[in-house]
Amino acid sequence: MSERGAIVACLKWVDDHPDVDALTGAVHTDWRTSGASAADAAALEWALRLGERWHRPVVAVTAGPVGADALVRDALAVGATAGVRADLDPGAASDEVAAALAAVLPRPVDLVLCGVWSLDRGSGSVPAFLAAELDAVQALGLVTLEPEDGQRATSLLGERRLDGGRRERVRIRLPAVCSVEGASARLRRATFDAVVAGRGATVAVAPVGRRRHDPPVRTGPFRPRAKELPAPSSALSARERILELTASLGDREPPQTLVLDPPAAADELLARLRSWGYLP
Repeated sequence: MSERGAIVACLKWVDDHPDVDALTGAVHTDWRTSGASAADAAALEWALRLGERWHRPVVAVTAGPVGADALVRDALAVGATAGVRADLDPGAASDEVAAALAAVLPRPVDLVLCGVWSLDRGSGSVPAFLAAELDAVQALGLVTLEPEDGQRATSLLGERRLDGGRRERVRIRLPAVCSVEGASARLRRATFDAVVAGRGATVAVAPVGRRRHDPPVRTGPFRPRAKELPAPSSALSARERILELTASLGDREPPQTLVLDPPAAADELLARLRSWGYLP
């Protein structure tokens, strides 16, 4: 890992107050109400804090139309070192957005910070695709980040929420892609002079190619086929037919706890589904 790898904040240009047609459900956006979500603003603040701690450049990147330049200029006003926009259609798929971001990231990069989810889709899938593009580790849903080894910048300690009010602490080895919650940090305010200077800043624009996406095979939720059962004999009483259909008096396979490696676990699941009649 480079001693001077950059810290990157990925920002998404999204309308905070979209207009939704009550009759058709069509969504109309306006650049005047568009900007970064609370989660993306928190990602930028964490990037700035860690950049100051490690003395690293902080680069703000986004993928979107020309209107997203305002988002990058706002990041420059609060302290980002540089800004880049990948010229991409707002409706691009998550894997396409991640590929576009990966193509424009500065090299080398030690840490990429993203919001945990966006306001328009809320899938939180772009950080996962981006981690795959960069061959980096990924940490989700973080509420705190703390350098573990001072100025060396090789790992972080993160904390995230669990069910039941519990917390989980994770050690994150760099390079990594981390996504943070919106309530984890409040973005600092830019000075008036910085805002004026940011408005005139030049945003580097990188054209990107579109990936070919095949139409989805299935558009609805997966529902396994019903298991075929032979009809009970008509000579049986109603009670006996119910008992035969439900196999209430038959032998049952006792429950088992298996500890397997992922490939073996997948094979075992498929084998059980076939034995139960859900797969051919």
